[in-house]
Formats: sequence, structure tokens, C-alpha cells
Amino acid sequence: MSALPAALRSAGLRLLDLLLPPQCLTCDAPVGVPGQFCGECFRRTGFITRPFCERCGAPFAYAAQSGPDGLCPHCRDDPPPYARARGALRYDEQAKRLVLGLKYADHTEYAAALGTMMARAGRELLASAEVLVPVPLHRRRLLSRRFNQAALLGRVIARLSGKPLLADALLRTRRTRPLEDRSAAQRAAELAAAIALRPSRLAAIRGRRVLLLDDVLTSGATAGECARTLLAGGAGAVDVLVAARVGDPRLA
Repeated sequence: MSALPAALRSAGLRLLDLLLPPQCLTCDAPVGVPGQFCGECFRRTGFITRPFCERCGAPFAYAAQSGPDGLCPHCRDDPPPYARARGALRYDEQAKRLVLGLKYADHTEYAAALGTMMARAGRELLASAEVLVPVPLHRRRLLSRRFNQAALLGRVIARLSGKPLLADALLRTRRTRPLEDRSAAQRAAELAAAIALRPSRLAAIRGRRVLLLDDVLTSGATAGECARTLLAGGAGAVDVLVAARVGDPRLA
């Protein structure tokens, strides 16, 4: 009897696939399993692989851009507060379809695919992570959007990795203006003192290696402010894992 619900679910999924065949994540082409790319879209997707900066995860155009320490010039001269950052995808048109679709078009089903890609790209970070923490949204933005995309990604990664997720560990204490068209210095100034650690979560992060999760890493201003807040609250170290990484134009 215990196998009956599983058998019914399996039969139901097969029937659903017959009625509504699975489609590619970014086009209408049929695929074998939901949440996959078709062959053409897979070829167009910019998965991040080495060579990249071992600190911030920015992709190198060629291996010689890396020094013997594996770092980009920016991290060598002005290292970020987080120890390591990794991204699953380059922030190209394919990645934008998924990230912006999740973030602004209510395609919450994209979280499963993106979270799986993140877990694959960040497996070395997940191996040493003790707790997962998503980048927070301000409460007004959360009310208008109805979900925090970083927290949705975190649920997928927590399920795949078995690591605990503290979805409410960080707070955005004031609503910041959009950062897309701002310089790195302007982004940092806008985010200064905008992130706080929830007092009830202090004990849960003290001395722990935290993996900070977000959808996109651009200049690193948001990740940097979150990392500084976590470290000031007693975290032992902070790594960063994102769905998509904007390339550093200085490394093009």
C-alpha cells in the first residue's frame, strides 16, 4: 500500500507529460525532462568554467590573465570581504531570460533549474559551507514581489545539499534605489549600513562558514555589504554563490 501513492504520482506525471510535453527552459522546443535546455539553447548558454578568478569568480578571457595566485588584478589589489565567489552562468541573454523571468515575471519554476545549476557550480563551496543565507529584500519590495528570489534559490540548494537554510538571517533595513546603472562606488555608497543581522540568528551564524546566495553578482557591492555584516556578527567566513555572474570588463 505504501508504494501506491508513489505509483499514482508517477502515472499522473506521465499523463501530464502527454498532455503538456515538457518544453525547453528558454524556448518552446520539446525536451525529455522538465527544467532542461534543448540542444540549441544549451549550446548558447554561457556556463562559467575555469579559468576564473579564484577569489571573486570573474571569468578570464584566457588563462594568462591569472597570476600564479589565481587572482584577478582587482582581487589582488583590493580583495573583497568574502573568501570566494562562484557563479553558474555568465550574465548573457540566456541567463537574463531565466533570472529576470524568475525575478520579475513570476516564473518561480525557474528556481529549480537555476538552483540546480548553482549547486553544481558551487559544489566546492557547499562542501565547506555550514549554513546558507540568502541576500535579503526590503520588506516593501518583498510585499510587492511576494517572494525573495534568493530565498527560493536557497530552498532548492538546501534540499540538494542537505545544508541548513536561514532564510531570515539578514535584513535590509532601508529600501535602496536600483543599482543597475550605478558605478561600483555609487553601489557601495547606496548599500552602506543597509544590511543588518537579525539578532535572533546571531548564535546560528557565530563561528560558522556561511554561504551567501543571490541571483546575480555584478560589482559585488551587495555581496560585500552582506559579507561584512555577517563577519561583524561573528561568522567564521563567508563565501558567495550566485545564479549568474556579470563579467568584469577589465578582464574582457
